[in-house]
Amino acid sequence: MTKSELLNSQTQFNFEASLEFARSMDEQDELKEFRQEFILPSKLRGKNGESCVYLAGNSLGLEPKRTREYINEELEDWADLGVEGHFHARHPWLPYHEFVTEMSARVVGALPSEVVVMNTLTANLHLMMVSFYRPEGKRVKIAIEKGAFPSDQYAVASQLNFHGFSVEKHLLEFTPRPGEDTLRTEDMLKLIEDNKDELALIVLGNVNYLTGQAFDVETLVQAAHKAGVVFGLNLAHGAGNLLLKLHDWQVDFAVWCSYKYLNAGPGGLAGCFVHERHGQSFDLPRFAGWWGHNKANRFKMPDRFEPLPGAEGWQLSNPPIFQLAALRASLEIFDRAGMARIRAKGDKLTGYMEFLLQEIAAQAAPGYLSIITPAGVANRGSQLSLRFQGGKGILDKFKDEGVVCDFREPDVIRATPAPLYCSFEDVFRFAEVVRRFAAEGK
Repeated sequence: MTKSELLNSQTQFNFEASLEFARSMDEQDELKEFRQEFILPSKLRGKNGESCVYLAGNSLGLEPKRTREYINEELEDWADLGVEGHFHARHPWLPYHEFVTEMSARVVGALPSEVVVMNTLTANLHLMMVSFYRPEGKRVKIAIEKGAFPSDQYAVASQLNFHGFSVEKHLLEFTPRPGEDTLRTEDMLKLIEDNKDELALIVLGNVNYLTGQAFDVETLVQAAHKAGVVFGLNLAHGAGNLLLKLHDWQVDFAVWCSYKYLNAGPGGLAGCFVHERHGQSFDLPRFAGWWGHNKANRFKMPDRFEPLPGAEGWQLSNPPIFQLAALRASLEIFDRAGMARIRAKGDKLTGYMEFLLQEIAAQAAPGYLSIITPAGVANRGSQLSLRFQGGKGILDKFKDEGVVCDFREPDVIRATPAPLYCSFEDVFRFAEVVRRFAAEGK
Protein backbone atom coordinates (compact mmCIF):
# COMPACT_ATOMS: atom_id res chain seq x y z
CA MET A 1 0.00 0.00 0.00
CA THR A 2 1.36 3.41 -0.93
CA LYS A 3 1.66 6.18 1.64
CA SER A 4 -1.22 8.05 0.01
CA GLU A 5 -3.43 4.96 0.06
CA LEU A 6 -2.55 4.33 3.69
CA LEU A 7 -3.46 7.88 4.69
CA ASN A 8 -6.76 7.73 2.86
CA SER A 9 -7.78 4.23 3.86
CA GLN A 10 -10.51 3.48 6.37
CA THR A 11 -10.27 0.80 8.96
CA GLN A 12 -13.40 -1.31 8.55
CA PHE A 13 -15.27 -2.49 11.62
CA ASN A 14 -18.27 -4.79 11.72
CA PHE A 15 -20.79 -2.92 13.86
CA GLU A 16 -24.34 -3.66 14.98
CA ALA A 17 -26.95 -1.19 16.18
CA SER A 18 -27.89 -2.91 19.42
CA LEU A 19 -27.27 -2.50 23.13
CA GLU A 20 -26.11 -6.10 23.33
CA PHE A 21 -23.43 -5.44 20.71
CA ALA A 22 -22.25 -2.28 22.49
CA ARG A 23 -21.96 -4.15 25.79
CA SER A 24 -20.08 -6.99 24.12
CA MET A 25 -17.59 -4.47 22.72
CA ASP A 26 -17.15 -3.00 26.19
CA GLU A 27 -16.55 -6.46 27.60
CA GLN A 28 -13.76 -7.05 25.08
CA ASP A 29 -12.23 -3.60 25.54
CA GLU A 30 -8.72 -3.93 26.96
CA LEU A 31 -8.88 -0.32 28.24
CA LYS A 32 -12.22 -0.67 30.03
CA GLU A 33 -10.67 -0.50 33.51
CA PHE A 34 -9.44 3.06 32.90
CA ARG A 35 -13.01 4.38 33.02
CA GLN A 36 -12.84 3.78 36.77
CA GLU A 37 -9.92 6.22 37.02
CA PHE A 38 -12.21 9.20 36.26
CA ILE A 39 -15.12 10.97 37.94
CA LEU A 40 -18.32 11.21 35.91
CA PRO A 41 -20.14 14.49 36.74
CA SER A 42 -22.77 13.64 39.33
CA LYS A 43 -24.96 16.67 38.61
CA LEU A 44 -25.32 15.96 34.89
CA ARG A 45 -27.34 12.76 35.12
CA GLY A 46 -30.18 11.77 32.82
CA LYS A 47 -33.87 11.93 33.71
CA ASN A 48 -33.84 8.39 35.06
CA GLY A 49 -30.83 9.00 37.27
CA GLU A 50 -28.34 7.10 35.13
CA SER A 51 -24.80 8.44 34.80
CA CYS A 52 -24.28 11.05 32.11
CA VAL A 53 -22.89 10.31 28.67
CA TYR A 54 -19.93 12.69 28.62
CA LEU A 55 -18.95 13.58 25.05
CA ALA A 56 -17.27 16.94 25.74
CA GLY A 57 -13.71 15.80 26.41
CA ASN A 58 -12.58 17.83 23.41
CA SER A 59 -13.59 20.90 25.42
CA LEU A 60 -12.85 19.88 29.02
CA GLY A 61 -11.71 16.42 30.01
CA LEU A 62 -12.99 14.65 33.11
CA GLU A 63 -11.22 14.76 36.45
CA PRO A 64 -8.99 11.79 37.30
CA LYS A 65 -9.73 10.43 40.77
CA ARG A 66 -6.09 10.86 41.78
CA THR A 67 -6.07 14.59 41.04
CA ARG A 68 -7.39 15.57 44.45
CA GLU A 69 -4.89 13.26 46.17
CA TYR A 70 -1.93 14.66 44.23
CA ILE A 71 -2.88 18.29 44.85
CA ASN A 72 -3.57 17.59 48.52
CA GLU A 73 -0.08 16.12 48.88
CA GLU A 74 1.39 19.42 47.74
CA LEU A 75 -0.89 21.40 50.04
CA GLU A 76 0.20 19.22 52.94
CA ASP A 77 3.89 19.57 52.06
CA TRP A 78 3.48 23.34 51.78
CA ALA A 79 1.86 23.41 55.23
CA ASP A 80 4.50 21.12 56.75
CA LEU A 81 7.64 22.37 55.01
CA GLY A 82 7.07 25.91 53.79
CA VAL A 83 9.90 27.00 51.51
CA GLU A 84 11.77 23.75 52.18
CA GLY A 85 9.19 22.04 50.01
CA HIS A 86 11.27 23.11 47.03
CA PHE A 87 13.82 20.51 48.09
CA HIS A 88 12.12 18.13 50.53
CA ALA A 89 8.50 17.73 49.41
CA ARG A 90 7.49 14.21 48.45
CA HIS A 91 7.89 15.48 44.90
CA PRO A 92 10.32 18.39 45.29
CA TRP A 93 9.03 21.55 43.68
CA LEU A 94 12.29 22.75 42.22
CA PRO A 95 12.43 20.07 39.50
CA TYR A 96 8.68 19.30 39.51
CA HIS A 97 8.09 20.09 35.85
CA GLU A 98 10.63 17.40 35.00
CA PHE A 99 8.32 14.75 36.51
CA VAL A 100 5.94 15.17 33.56
CA THR A 101 8.50 15.68 30.78
CA GLU A 102 9.02 12.10 29.64
CA MET A 103 5.32 11.28 29.86
CA SER A 104 4.48 14.38 27.82
CA ALA A 105 7.11 13.44 25.26
CA ARG A 106 5.54 10.01 24.81
CA VAL A 107 2.11 11.58 24.27
CA VAL A 108 3.34 13.75 21.38
CA GLY A 109 6.03 11.50 19.91
CA ALA A 110 9.06 13.55 20.92
CA LEU A 111 12.39 13.28 22.68
CA PRO A 112 12.28 14.42 26.32
CA SER A 113 14.72 17.23 25.51
CA GLU A 114 12.24 18.56 22.94
CA VAL A 115 9.35 19.01 25.39
CA VAL A 116 8.58 21.30 28.29
CA VAL A 117 5.36 21.97 30.22
CA MET A 118 4.87 25.67 30.90
CA ASN A 119 2.46 28.61 30.66
CA THR A 120 -0.75 28.39 28.64
CA LEU A 121 -1.23 27.56 24.98
CA THR A 122 -1.46 31.00 23.38
CA ALA A 123 1.36 32.36 25.53
CA ASN A 124 3.51 29.49 24.29
CA LEU A 125 2.43 30.15 20.71
CA HIS A 126 3.58 33.74 21.00
CA LEU A 127 6.91 32.65 22.51
CA MET A 128 7.42 30.27 19.60
CA MET A 129 6.58 32.90 17.00
CA VAL A 130 9.03 35.31 18.59
CA SER A 131 11.73 32.77 17.76
CA PHE A 132 10.44 31.16 14.59
CA TYR A 133 8.64 33.93 12.73
CA ARG A 134 11.60 35.84 11.34
CA PRO A 135 10.36 37.81 8.31
CA GLU A 136 13.08 38.78 5.87
CA GLY A 137 12.97 40.26 2.40
CA LYS A 138 9.94 39.01 0.49
CA ARG A 139 9.51 36.07 2.85
CA VAL A 140 7.11 37.60 5.38
CA LYS A 141 3.74 35.81 5.09
CA ILE A 142 2.12 33.45 7.58
CA ALA A 143 -0.37 30.73 6.60
CA ILE A 144 -3.08 29.22 8.82
CA GLU A 145 -6.21 27.21 8.09
CA LYS A 146 -9.34 29.24 7.44
CA GLY A 147 -11.58 28.76 10.43
CA ALA A 148 -8.66 28.21 12.80
CA PHE A 149 -9.44 28.65 16.47
CA PRO A 150 -9.85 32.41 17.13
CA SER A 151 -6.92 32.56 19.54
CA ASP A 152 -4.62 31.34 16.76
CA GLN A 153 -6.05 33.92 14.40
CA TYR A 154 -5.57 36.71 16.94
CA ALA A 155 -2.05 35.60 17.81
CA VAL A 156 -0.93 35.37 14.20
CA ALA A 157 -2.54 38.70 13.29
CA SER A 158 -0.89 40.43 16.23
CA GLN A 159 2.51 39.01 15.28
CA LEU A 160 2.09 40.33 11.74
CA ASN A 161 1.06 43.73 13.07
CA PHE A 162 3.96 43.75 15.54
CA HIS A 163 6.38 43.37 12.63
CA GLY A 164 4.66 46.11 10.64
CA PHE A 165 2.70 43.88 8.26
CA SER A 166 -1.03 43.66 7.58
CA VAL A 167 -3.42 40.75 7.83
CA GLU A 168 -4.99 41.72 4.52
CA LYS A 169 -1.72 41.42 2.57
CA HIS A 170 0.38 38.99 4.55
CA LEU A 171 -1.93 36.36 6.03
CA LEU A 172 -2.67 33.34 3.85
CA GLU A 173 -5.47 30.89 4.61
CA PHE A 174 -5.85 27.26 3.62
CA THR A 175 -9.46 27.43 2.44
CA PRO A 176 -12.01 24.69 1.65
CA ARG A 177 -13.43 24.56 -1.83
CA PRO A 178 -16.84 26.17 -2.34
CA GLY A 179 -19.56 24.01 -0.80
CA GLU A 180 -17.07 21.96 1.26
CA ASP A 181 -16.38 22.13 4.99
CA THR A 182 -12.95 20.53 5.11
CA LEU A 183 -9.61 20.99 3.40
CA ARG A 184 -7.98 18.90 0.70
CA THR A 185 -4.31 18.11 1.11
CA GLU A 186 -3.60 18.82 -2.55
CA ASP A 187 -5.02 22.34 -2.17
CA MET A 188 -2.88 22.96 0.90
CA LEU A 189 0.22 21.79 -0.93
CA LYS A 190 -0.62 24.07 -3.86
CA LEU A 191 -0.88 27.11 -1.58
CA ILE A 192 2.57 26.33 -0.17
CA GLU A 193 4.07 25.89 -3.63
CA ASP A 194 2.40 29.01 -5.07
CA ASN A 195 3.68 31.16 -2.20
CA LYS A 196 7.03 29.51 -1.49
CA ASP A 197 9.03 32.69 -2.10
CA GLU A 198 6.93 34.84 0.23
CA LEU A 199 5.86 32.38 2.93
CA ALA A 200 7.83 32.48 6.19
CA LEU A 201 5.72 30.42 8.60
CA ILE A 202 2.85 27.94 8.70
CA VAL A 203 0.84 27.60 11.93
CA LEU A 204 -1.68 24.77 11.64
CA GLY A 205 -4.08 23.24 14.10
CA ASN A 206 -3.35 19.58 13.42
CA VAL A 207 -7.03 18.85 14.19
CA ASN A 208 -9.37 21.67 13.28
CA TYR A 209 -11.41 22.52 16.37
CA LEU A 210 -14.66 23.06 14.45
CA THR A 211 -14.74 20.31 11.83
CA GLY A 212 -12.63 17.70 13.64
CA GLN A 213 -10.52 17.22 10.50
CA ALA A 214 -7.00 15.90 11.14
CA PHE A 215 -4.41 17.03 8.61
CA ASP A 216 -1.66 15.07 6.88
CA VAL A 217 1.06 16.73 8.92
CA GLU A 218 4.00 14.69 7.66
CA THR A 219 3.29 15.51 4.01
CA LEU A 220 2.70 19.18 4.76
CA VAL A 221 5.90 19.50 6.80
CA GLN A 222 7.92 18.01 3.96
CA ALA A 223 6.42 20.47 1.50
CA ALA A 224 7.00 23.40 3.84
CA HIS A 225 10.63 22.56 4.47
CA LYS A 226 11.25 21.98 0.77
CA ALA A 227 10.00 25.54 0.26
CA GLY A 228 12.17 26.86 3.11
CA VAL A 229 9.17 27.52 5.37
CA VAL A 230 9.06 26.98 9.13
CA PHE A 231 6.22 24.68 10.26
CA GLY A 232 4.45 24.91 13.63
CA LEU A 233 1.45 23.08 15.10
CA ASN A 234 -1.29 23.84 17.56
CA LEU A 235 -2.06 20.45 19.14
CA ALA A 236 -4.96 21.63 21.30
CA HIS A 237 -7.14 18.92 19.75
CA GLY A 238 -4.30 16.53 18.95
CA ALA A 239 -2.34 15.95 22.16
CA GLY A 240 -3.88 12.97 23.96
CA ASN A 241 -6.14 12.34 20.96
CA LEU A 242 -4.05 11.43 17.91
CA LEU A 243 -0.99 9.24 17.58
CA LEU A 244 1.63 11.94 17.04
CA LYS A 245 5.24 11.74 15.86
CA LEU A 246 6.50 15.30 16.15
CA HIS A 247 10.17 14.36 16.17
CA ASP A 248 9.98 11.98 13.22
CA TRP A 249 7.78 14.35 11.23
CA GLN A 250 10.40 17.10 11.67
CA VAL A 251 7.87 19.64 12.95
CA ASP A 252 9.78 22.78 13.95
CA PHE A 253 7.66 23.65 16.98
CA ALA A 254 4.32 22.77 18.54
CA VAL A 255 2.15 23.93 21.42
CA TRP A 256 -0.81 22.32 23.18
CA CYS A 257 -3.15 22.69 26.14
CA SER A 258 -3.79 20.00 28.73
CA TYR A 259 -7.39 20.58 29.82
CA LYS A 260 -9.09 18.87 26.88
CA TYR A 261 -8.06 15.30 26.08
CA LEU A 262 -5.27 15.43 28.69
CA ASN A 263 -7.67 15.99 31.63
CA ALA A 264 -5.50 18.40 33.64
CA GLY A 265 -8.44 20.58 34.69
CA PRO A 266 -9.73 24.03 33.64
CA GLY A 267 -6.85 26.35 32.81
CA GLY A 268 -4.34 23.49 33.01
CA LEU A 269 -0.73 24.04 32.08
CA ALA A 270 0.26 23.84 28.43
CA GLY A 271 3.03 22.03 26.61
CA CYS A 272 5.65 23.12 24.13
CA PHE A 273 7.79 21.20 21.61
CA VAL A 274 10.94 22.46 19.93
CA HIS A 275 12.64 20.05 17.55
CA GLU A 276 16.12 19.04 18.65
CA ARG A 277 17.73 20.65 15.60
CA HIS A 278 16.71 24.02 17.11
CA GLY A 279 17.45 23.05 20.70
CA GLN A 280 20.92 24.55 20.76
CA SER A 281 20.26 27.41 18.36
CA PHE A 282 21.09 29.93 21.03
CA ASP A 283 21.26 32.70 18.44
CA LEU A 284 17.51 32.43 17.87
CA PRO A 285 15.77 35.51 19.28
CA ARG A 286 13.59 34.65 22.25
CA PHE A 287 11.84 36.26 25.17
CA ALA A 288 13.79 35.12 28.20
CA GLY A 289 13.01 34.41 31.85
CA TRP A 290 15.05 33.02 34.70
CA TRP A 291 13.59 29.49 34.60
CA GLY A 292 14.99 29.06 31.11
CA HIS A 293 18.49 29.88 32.36
CA ASN A 294 21.26 27.31 32.85
CA LYS A 295 20.35 25.24 35.93
CA ALA A 296 23.96 24.99 37.03
CA ASN A 297 24.17 28.66 37.97
CA ARG A 298 20.53 29.81 37.95
CA PHE A 299 20.56 30.57 41.67
CA LYS A 300 23.78 32.53 41.43
CA MET A 301 21.59 35.16 39.81
CA PRO A 302 23.84 36.12 36.90
CA ASP A 303 22.88 39.25 34.97
CA ARG A 304 23.37 37.63 31.53
CA PHE A 305 20.87 35.07 30.25
CA GLU A 306 22.32 31.67 29.34
CA PRO A 307 19.53 29.51 27.88
CA LEU A 308 19.18 25.85 28.68
CA PRO A 309 19.51 23.54 25.69
CA GLY A 310 16.31 22.10 24.30
CA ALA A 311 12.74 23.21 24.88
CA GLU A 312 13.46 24.08 28.52
CA GLY A 313 15.40 27.09 27.31
CA TRP A 314 12.12 28.80 26.41
CA GLN A 315 10.79 28.73 29.99
CA LEU A 316 10.10 32.02 31.72
CA SER A 317 9.00 31.44 35.29
CA ASN A 318 8.95 28.63 37.82
CA PRO A 319 5.73 26.69 37.17
CA PRO A 320 2.64 26.36 39.40
CA ILE A 321 2.98 23.17 41.39
CA PHE A 322 -0.73 22.47 41.93
CA GLN A 323 -1.35 22.59 38.18
CA LEU A 324 1.60 20.28 37.58
CA ALA A 325 0.23 17.85 40.16
CA ALA A 326 -3.11 17.74 38.34
CA LEU A 327 -1.37 17.10 35.03
CA ARG A 328 0.82 14.37 36.54
CA ALA A 329 -2.30 12.57 37.80
CA SER A 330 -3.66 12.37 34.26
CA LEU A 331 -0.41 11.72 32.38
CA GLU A 332 0.28 8.68 34.55
CA ILE A 333 -2.96 7.19 33.22
CA PHE A 334 -1.96 7.96 29.63
CA ASP A 335 1.43 6.42 30.22
CA ARG A 336 -0.11 3.18 31.47
CA ALA A 337 -2.62 2.99 28.64
CA GLY A 338 -0.25 4.07 25.84
CA MET A 339 -1.23 6.32 22.96
CA ALA A 340 -1.30 3.46 20.42
CA ARG A 341 -3.97 1.60 22.40
CA ILE A 342 -5.87 4.82 23.16
CA ARG A 343 -6.03 5.72 19.48
CA ALA A 344 -7.00 2.18 18.47
CA LYS A 345 -9.97 2.26 20.83
CA GLY A 346 -10.76 5.83 19.78
CA ASP A 347 -11.01 4.74 16.16
CA LYS A 348 -13.47 2.00 17.07
CA LEU A 349 -15.57 4.23 19.33
CA THR A 350 -15.74 7.06 16.81
CA GLY A 351 -16.41 4.61 14.00
CA TYR A 352 -19.27 3.12 15.99
CA MET A 353 -20.76 6.56 16.61
CA GLU A 354 -20.44 7.37 12.90
CA PHE A 355 -22.09 4.06 11.96
CA LEU A 356 -25.07 4.63 14.25
CA LEU A 357 -25.56 8.28 13.27
CA GLN A 358 -25.34 7.53 9.55
CA GLU A 359 -28.04 4.89 10.00
CA ILE A 360 -30.24 7.41 11.82
CA ALA A 361 -29.61 10.13 9.22
CA ALA A 362 -30.62 7.75 6.43
CA GLN A 363 -33.99 7.13 8.11
CA ALA A 364 -34.64 10.69 9.31
CA ALA A 365 -36.17 13.59 7.43
CA PRO A 366 -33.82 15.01 4.76
CA GLY A 367 -31.30 17.42 6.25
CA TYR A 368 -32.08 16.49 9.87
CA LEU A 369 -28.52 15.34 10.62
CA SER A 370 -25.19 15.50 8.83
CA ILE A 371 -21.62 14.71 9.84
CA ILE A 372 -19.04 17.23 8.62
CA THR A 373 -15.97 15.49 10.06
CA PRO A 374 -14.20 13.46 7.35
CA ALA A 375 -14.66 9.70 7.26
CA GLY A 376 -11.63 7.47 7.73
CA VAL A 377 -9.34 7.02 10.70
CA ALA A 378 -6.45 8.85 9.01
CA ASN A 379 -8.55 12.00 8.72
CA ARG A 380 -9.82 12.52 12.26
CA GLY A 381 -9.42 11.69 15.92
CA SER A 382 -12.24 11.06 18.40
CA GLN A 383 -14.41 14.04 17.51
CA LEU A 384 -17.42 14.06 15.21
CA SER A 385 -18.83 17.47 14.29
CA LEU A 386 -22.56 17.33 13.61
CA ARG A 387 -25.20 19.57 12.11
CA PHE A 388 -28.77 19.10 13.33
CA GLN A 389 -31.97 20.78 12.32
CA GLY A 390 -32.66 22.97 15.31
CA GLY A 391 -29.00 23.86 15.75
CA LYS A 392 -28.01 24.96 19.23
CA GLY A 393 -31.45 24.27 20.66
CA ILE A 394 -30.89 20.54 20.55
CA LEU A 395 -27.96 20.88 22.94
CA ASP A 396 -30.29 21.68 25.86
CA LYS A 397 -32.46 18.72 24.92
CA PHE A 398 -29.36 16.51 25.07
CA LYS A 399 -28.56 17.83 28.56
CA ASP A 400 -32.05 16.91 29.74
CA GLU A 401 -31.24 13.34 28.66
CA GLY A 402 -27.89 13.33 30.46
CA VAL A 403 -25.89 13.70 27.23
CA VAL A 404 -23.11 16.29 27.38
CA CYS A 405 -21.77 17.66 24.08
CA ASP A 406 -20.82 21.21 23.14
CA PHE A 407 -21.79 23.76 20.50
CA ARG A 408 -19.64 25.97 18.30
CA GLU A 409 -20.93 28.77 16.13
CA PRO A 410 -22.49 28.94 13.70
CA ASP A 411 -24.21 25.55 13.74
CA VAL A 412 -21.95 22.71 14.89
CA ILE A 413 -22.46 20.30 17.80
CA ARG A 414 -19.28 18.42 18.68
CA ALA A 415 -19.49 14.90 20.14
CA THR A 416 -16.31 13.25 21.35
CA PRO A 417 -16.16 9.72 22.79
CA ALA A 418 -12.85 10.03 24.66
CA PRO A 419 -11.39 6.50 24.79
CA LEU A 420 -10.17 6.48 28.40
CA TYR A 421 -13.57 7.07 29.98
CA CYS A 422 -16.22 6.67 27.28
CA SER A 423 -17.74 3.29 26.49
CA PHE A 424 -19.52 1.73 23.53
CA GLU A 425 -22.65 1.73 25.63
CA ASP A 426 -22.27 5.50 26.06
CA VAL A 427 -22.12 5.87 22.29
CA PHE A 428 -25.18 3.67 21.86
CA ARG A 429 -27.13 5.64 24.49
CA PHE A 430 -26.26 8.89 22.71
CA ALA A 431 -27.37 7.49 19.37
CA GLU A 432 -30.65 6.26 20.84
CA VAL A 433 -31.39 9.78 22.08
CA VAL A 434 -30.67 11.13 18.60
CA ARG A 435 -32.82 8.38 17.06
CA ARG A 436 -35.77 9.27 19.31
CA PHE A 437 -35.40 12.98 18.61
CA ALA A 438 -35.30 12.31 14.87
CA ALA A 439 -38.48 10.22 15.08
CA GLU A 440 -40.23 12.89 17.13
CA GLY A 441 -39.04 15.67 14.82
CA LYS A 442 -37.28 17.53 17.63
